[in-house]
Amino acid sequence: MQNFHLPRFAELPDVGLYLEQTTKYINQALKPLGCVSITNSMLRNYVKQGLVTNPVRKQYYAPQIARLVCITLLKQVTPLEHIGKLFTRQQGLYSDEVAYNYFCSEMENVLYYRFGLKDRAEPVGTTSTIEKEMLQSAITAVSHIIYLNACFQQLSEP
Repeated sequence: MQNFHLPRFAELPDVGLYLEQTTKYINQALKPLGCVSITNSMLRNYVKQGLVTNPVRKQYYAPQIARLVCITLLKQVTPLEHIGKLFTRQQGLYSDEVAYNYFCSEMENVLYYRFGLKDRAEPVGTTSTIEKEMLQSAITAVSHIIYLNACFQQLSEP
């Protein structure tokens, strides 16, 4: 966990990835978390539900990949319907890049704290909104699930 890093918006592939490449990229980025993944059918379902825009010529780009990373993590603790509402509210307040980079910073911040790599979770950002508090709560819940799964994994190892 010490070297865990979620790719920021500028680091996401923006050359267009096909379905299989997209799921492989996301799963590779989230692999250190141990218990979180996405499948091709899940990705298709998120597009059908309108959580992610349709691929362009069957390819996914940075804004879609960013949303998929968020969905893959947040779906551990909140229904897809609620994630959609968060996305809708976020669009009125922040650009995709700003929102996603905040999500990444907050996720890493809370995970580092939860795994004992920091003494406390540092404040991220300067604004205070109900949407931000809701997202922080969801991220905290995700971090606890990841931590518990890591503990159980460690207990099951000889």
